Amino acid sequence: MKMKNHPFHLVDYSPWPVLGSIAAMITFMGMIKWFHFFNPNLLFIGTLSVLLIMFQWWRDITRESTFQGNHTLKVTLGMRWGMILFIISEIFFFISFFWGFFHNSLSPNIEIGMNWPPYSITTFNPLEIPLLNTLILLSSGLTVTWAHHSLMEGNFSQTKNSLLLTVLLGIYFSMLQGLEYYEAPFTMSDSSYGSSFFMATGFHGLHVIIGTTFLLVCLIRHTKNHFSIKHHYGFEAAAWYWHFVDVVWLFLYISIYWWGS
Repeated sequence: MKMKNHPFHLVDYSPWPVLGSIAAMITFMGMIKWFHFFNPNLLFIGTLSVLLIMFQWWRDITRESTFQGNHTLKVTLGMRWGMILFIISEIFFFISFFWGFFHNSLSPNIEIGMNWPPYSITTFNPLEIPLLNTLILLSSGLTVTWAHHSLMEGNFSQTKNSLLLTVLLGIYFSMLQGLEYYEAPFTMSDSSYGSSFFMATGFHGLHVIIGTTFLLVCLIRHTKNHFSIKHHYGFEAAAWYWHFVDVVWLFLYISIYWWGS
């Protein structure tokens, strides 16, 4: 064991950043091949590689934090600031979609009849599946907060139940959004409305899947007693991310589903 006289964590050499970049490149090359040649083989290989690297990378970080004790209070403080800056970058990512949507809707071009939504578009009823998805995400925000407070109070059984409920609500939301896409009367190629709708809601749906996976990993770690009352940054980061996803959906529902239709 190497002794150190500082609270910081000097990470070991890891192959996962380089391999993860290569796997992501293969995945996007596979998407291009799938779009142009209708052959998903390379996309399947890239996606499988990303998932395997994610599993092993998260495994190493779990070992560092839980079993090796490298995530001291000083280290977790830096990680908190990193997560805050990451969420801020995600906010600006979605701002670009809202900017494009409001640019097209407030001053529609003559090519789409100077009307929003365009005459050829049949929009979704905001009081049906979109409203149900809104209630689901708001409920999941309550359950993840319930899990966080239960964990801080040492009530681990309630933490497990509420976290499981949050994961199930996230899966339910993704299933309903998939059903909505399947029944959509328009596509991404249907004018700027279709592009704005599917880009904004599609990327949000991807973030819901990522957040659900994040919370599922936290649930598995919690069942293995990786979290304590004071040391549970991994769960805190997942909860912050989930609240961000909730807030973005509220803006999407109000602007695209309700006002934009």
